[in-house]
Amino acid sequence: MSLYAISILMAVIWATVSGSFTLLNLIFGFVLSLLTLYLLRERFVGAGYTSRARRILSLVLLFLVELAKSAWKVATLVLSPNMDLKPGIFAYPLTVKSDWEISLLANLITLTPGTLSVDVSEDRQTLYVHALDCSDVEAARRDIAEGFEKKIMEAFA
Repeated sequence: MSLYAISILMAVIWATVSGSFTLLNLIFGFVLSLLTLYLLRERFVGAGYTSRARRILSLVLLFLVELAKSAWKVATLVLSPNMDLKPGIFAYPLTVKSDWEISLLANLITLTPGTLSVDVSEDRQTLYVHALDCSDVEAARRDIAEGFEKKIMEAFA
């Protein structure tokens, strides 16, 4: 997959996330994607470029699916007549180690409706996450570990 094909795909994703499919916004997304790929070019050079691009695309698609699922869940919770919510903060033990991976994980969690990354421990072993519904903390931890964190480790390992 060429850099231009990835940039076109990312421009469409940019337009989808921003909610504006104007020509100017698509061009902005394309340029932003090219600039990002240029800045991260060291990570993409080599024989594994195509497989890495697929793994990154897989991470992006997972984010879009999780975004839609969580938006639906939050809307359902908010519109339900009894609003049986149990908000809270839970500690998530980190498997990713680099600052880049921790930041990406924290941002993906924050961008998903119903969750917010609050803090990272000083030893960078724990991420604190606020959730709109903390009724099943173990399921939330498992979702993060088997979802975003696993895909980040696959894409950037």
